[in-house]
Amino acid sequence: MTDAEVAELRAQVAALQAERATLTALVDARGEDLAVAARVLRARAATMTSVVDAITEQSVVGTDRDGVVRVWNPGAERLLGLPRADVVRRRRITDFHDPAELAGRGLDALVSVASARGSDVRDWTYVAADGTRRTVSVAVTPRADDDGGPAGWTFVGTDTTEARAAERLKDQFVALVSHELRTPLSSVLGYLELVLDDPALGAGHRRYLTTVQRNASRLERLVGDLLFTAQVEAGRFALTPGEVDLAALVRAAGESARVTADAAGVALAVTAPSAGPVVPGDALRLGQAVDNLLSNAVKFTPRGGRVELGLGTADDGEVRIEVRDTGVGIPGAERAGLGTRFTRATTAVRAGVPGVGLGLSITHAIAAAHGGRLELAGTEGRGTTATLVLPR
Repeated sequence: MTDAEVAELRAQVAALQAERATLTALVDARGEDLAVAARVLRARAATMTSVVDAITEQSVVGTDRDGVVRVWNPGAERLLGLPRADVVRRRRITDFHDPAELAGRGLDALVSVASARGSDVRDWTYVAADGTRRTVSVAVTPRADDDGGPAGWTFVGTDTTEARAAERLKDQFVALVSHELRTPLSSVLGYLELVLDDPALGAGHRRYLTTVQRNASRLERLVGDLLFTAQVEAGRFALTPGEVDLAALVRAAGESARVTADAAGVALAVTAPSAGPVVPGDALRLGQAVDNLLSNAVKFTPRGGRVELGLGTADDGEVRIEVRDTGVGIPGAERAGLGTRFTRATTAVRAGVPGVGLGLSITHAIAAAHGGRLELAGTEGRGTTATLVLPR
């Protein structure tokens, strides 16, 4: 081998050694990066575990795609009576559900809505290790892996057993009391009508009995409202479908409210077309909704104020029945909560306006049952605009 060939081989060896040194340095650097990343991931996992473990009032259960439990926090241990070691990788989330509610669909019954919409919240019945059944509001969300693919599901449960039981008792109480009140009230009103029809009744007695009749009728309406809200809460609210002429309905509501408005010193203006629009719905319930809005407007408007009732059609084809007043108004932060029964605006309470907080909740229910909605707007101290929006 010539000196030139030896020199060339030496040069190649030197180049390979240099390349190896470079690769070794890269491997060492990459190894350091990987070690740092591993430490960061371990720290994040430890943080997440500590956060999940700190949640003791809610059960947090994480599963893989097949529903096998991978995460089981102290809240789940307390609610379902099993330690983590007995559940993780050994049990499925469906093991803790009432089989009747799953209806043979298994995990799909729990996650189908969340899979389609990204999340789902509803009540389910959990069955603990000792057979105790608990009503739990469960929020279900999908989990993704590092590549964004489906990794499983997270179930966050809040025990609502006592709250739901209290709601049922309240509804039963309202329905029972309402029924027990309605029977004697019907008798009282019937006999009052007979007595008032007597031509021999003196003017003074007639005035007194008319006052009794008016207040008994008011109480009967309140009982009817209580029964109606109990039906709504129990899911037994049904409509009698038909074709409803909203123009005629608005004019009739205006005439009914005019006597009360005149007595309260409130000007009432009604604007409605001579005919139409006609919408599908329950005329009695829609009339009740408009009556509620008008009654509220007159009641919350001081003497000398004004109430306007109007009917129109929006560009998107929706029909809008609008009641505008110059009354006490509703604080903006309270508008969203006024659809809940027995809830009243603080402005109404401060003004000493009588009521129990049922009118708007009833109107909300009627609007929703017709595929519509109730919108509230206005300024505290300067009036309210309530709009019943209905599809055509």
